[in-house]
Amino acid sequence: MFDVSRDLGVQSWCFREFVPLDQLIAQLRNVGLSRIEICAKHIDFANEKLFDSTVKTFKDAGVTITSIGVQYFKGEASEEKWFDFAQRAGAGMISCSYPIDKQPEIYRTTEKWAEKYNVVLGIHNHGGYHWLGNETTLAHVLQNTSPRIGLCIDTAWCIQAGQDPLGWAERYRDRLFSVHLKDFTFLPTGKDVDVIVGTGNLKLPEFMALLAKAPNCKIVTLEYEGDRFDPVPKLKECIEKIRAAVKA
Repeated sequence: MFDVSRDLGVQSWCFREFVPLDQLIAQLRNVGLSRIEICAKHIDFANEKLFDSTVKTFKDAGVTITSIGVQYFKGEASEEKWFDFAQRAGAGMISCSYPIDKQPEIYRTTEKWAEKYNVVLGIHNHGGYHWLGNETTLAHVLQNTSPRIGLCIDTAWCIQAGQDPLGWAERYRDRLFSVHLKDFTFLPTGKDVDVIVGTGNLKLPEFMALLAKAPNCKIVTLEYEGDRFDPVPKLKECIEKIRAAVKA
């Protein structure tokens, strides 16, 4: 059974105003969790000299790096360093996005690196504005890639694109590696607004129940982008909503 305190992580982008690692870790501790997906705001993935010290800092603080990202592949050789960092950190996944003009060659390259470093790649959907934000495109990609490439469903962006995160979790459960738990409401203009997860358009209890049936979904990451200068109170509210949803 999913245990919020043990299994839930936070996307480090939530703490984007707290860049020094000691400040980031302090924020995470204040939230009451010890798992994190780390993004490029908090580590220069191009600088291998920082890798070991960064990993040690988190390890010494009792924080597990579950994944990295979102990483935007361009097809450059230097992107192999992302896999190197993930392996050193013990992170099992890279959440990622692909350019439309580099396929299918970029799939073959990243599949090779994923195999070499023993990680999986979770395609992160970024809403209706992005080519990977709809079910038709994702189905095509997954049909033409190896099992090393699957999904990191961002629930809010899924809803923004007029898609159904519950339907995705059910249809792609064997290729679902990770989730960004996030929720939106929408202004009359269509502008999205971050809200406490489960209080917007996401059917949180039903979604968490589906995650329990996804055999390869090992990483569940909370993401709330509002209140960037004081994210802890709202993140705590999100955690309580998730805890209640799991018990529902």
